[in-house]
Parts: sequence; C-alpha cells; structure tokens
Amino acid sequence: MARYFIYLGYNGKNYCGWQIQPNGATVQGCIETALATLLRKPVPIVGAGRTDSGVHARMMVAHFDWEEEFDELSFLAEKLNRLLPKDIAIHQIIPVAPDAHARFDATSRTYNYYITRQKNPFNTDFVYKIHGSLDIEAMNEACKILFEYIDFTSFSKLHTDVKTNNCRIMHAQWTQEDDVWVFTIRADRFLRNMVRAIVGTLLEVGRGKLSLDGFRRVIESKDRGQAGTSVPGQALFLVDITYDYIHL
Repeated sequence: MARYFIYLGYNGKNYCGWQIQPNGATVQGCIETALATLLRKPVPIVGAGRTDSGVHARMMVAHFDWEEEFDELSFLAEKLNRLLPKDIAIHQIIPVAPDAHARFDATSRTYNYYITRQKNPFNTDFVYKIHGSLDIEAMNEACKILFEYIDFTSFSKLHTDVKTNNCRIMHAQWTQEDDVWVFTIRADRFLRNMVRAIVGTLLEVGRGKLSLDGFRRVIESKDRGQAGTSVPGQALFLVDITYDYIHL
C-alpha cells in the first residue's frame, strides 16, 4: 500500500467547508468523487485540517492510500484537475512514507485574513470591507499578547469534539498591502472558528472599544462570550502547512 500527499487550493465560496457533511457540497467530497471516478473505486482522503463554510485555501494538504505506486503523478494530478470543478485545483501529488499523516504530522498552519475600507468590485468575495478607522499599532500590540498564552477557549466555537483548546501561536501580525490590511497568524494547530474570533476581537481593539488589558482578560476568561464577534469567512485563507520531513 502506497501513501500520497495531495497539495491543492480552492475557492471556498460555493462549499460548506472542507469536511464531508450530510447536506451541502464540500471540498473533500468533490475530491473523493473525482478520485473514485478516476480510479474506479472509493478512495477516502484525510485533510490537514478543516476550513469552515466559505473559507478559502491557497494551500491545503490531504493524503490518500492506493494499493500500488503510480508511474506518472503529474499525469494523475492533471487528470484529477480535469474532473474537478474550476474552483478546486490540484497543485501536486507526491509519494510519502506509509505512516505519514497530513493532519497529525503538520508542524504549523498559517492563515491570512484580509480587510479593507475601500469598495472594490473585484475583491468583494475575498476581503472584508469595514467602516471607520483602525488603530493598527494597538492591534499589533494585542497580537503580542497572544504569545503569552496557550489556552484559547475564548476564541473557540462552543461544543466542539477536541480534547484540548491549547495551541502554540508562533506568529501574529497585521501588515498593509496597498489599501488592504492583512492579518497573518501561524500556529501548530487552530480551534474551530479561532482565527475569525481572534480577528473580530482585534478589531474591537483597533476601534478603541477594547483595551490591551481587556484583550488579555478576554483570553484569561476562557469564555467565548467575552470575545468579539467572528468576522465573515470569505476573507479568510489557509495559505501554508508545514511538515518537518517534506521539502517541496
């Protein structure tokens, strides 16, 4: 039995997230259907994580097993792309060790969130338009507070099935690209809705409605009700997943 990693990207606008659900189209479901059509038998895949409804990925990783080795992986990727809808693209398929795991072996994941104050008809599906000014310097000071903690219950969707709400955040910062502000956050793992809840709370800081001490108290409360409202999913992108033993 051979194991393969699939590197792919997708526009999440038309999907109810990554993970297969009873009702609604999902990215995982589309890829499994394409693989089953191509290989003529069901081929379950395991993703590196879950993205919520409407969230995009420039880089997602998944693995699948096949009973024999493929001769031309680039040709396999090309044939898969022909079967998949235009909003899902396979970048590369590579062989990995039989025990390599797309989810459990990932050492970090990186997300970007995009906000703007300018109306632009060409990016409305990918950027969150806000009103009023923001104190980006204060928001970046609040980002530094994230490094002091590992329990992020306050930014987690309630009643999830995870065993722990501990995460190690390695990077969190706002930068500017033309008229768009980009929030980049990297961690070893993320909770359901975590990035969107963090961004929503940071915006409260930027608007002067929440002090830095208040931001710290939100984290320490371990109470989702104390954090800000989650921002919309369409401006969130999974942009990178890293593995210690894989170098593309």
